[in-house]
Amino acid sequence: MRVHLVDGTYELFRHHYGLPAESRDSVTAATRGVVATVLGMLADGATHLGVATDHVVESFRNAMWPGYKTSAGMPRELLVQFPLVEEALIALGVCVWPMVDLEADDALASAAAVAADDKAVDQVAIWTPDKDLGQCVTGNRVVQVDRRSGKVIDAAGVEEKFGVPPA
Repeated sequence: MRVHLVDGTYELFRHHYGLPAESRDSVTAATRGVVATVLGMLADGATHLGVATDHVVESFRNAMWPGYKTSAGMPRELLVQFPLVEEALIALGVCVWPMVDLEADDALASAAAVAADDKAVDQVAIWTPDKDLGQCVTGNRVVQVDRRSGKVIDAAGVEEKFGVPPA
């Protein structure tokens, strides 16, 4: 089996900012885009799918590092879609991790480690271009998928891209 782990926060941003400016005012446009993406994955045969979101953008890291990312300046029409996309995906039967104290990256990395330890899992695909998650890549067993380019990045790909192997 192949486990698919999706960066829901990235997908929301991608679908929000990928729209024409006049469409961004809709409080459901990005949600519809994320749901369509997940439905496409299911239609393509994905059976084990988890989506992590930064339900609250701030985390414990804000106390550690002043200036760490916050929701300041995030458009309201995007911010209100986090609970909407989470509810919609749960209604589809998708496993959703709405992160509050930690970040979506933390959930994806943890889920990848657990899935990789399961002998029933053939491959774990982390769907995000986020370079931080490249450290989770292990050979061809745990890979990163960049949806924009369609490129699957294995351990050799991480080393080629960053000059160092995954952690």
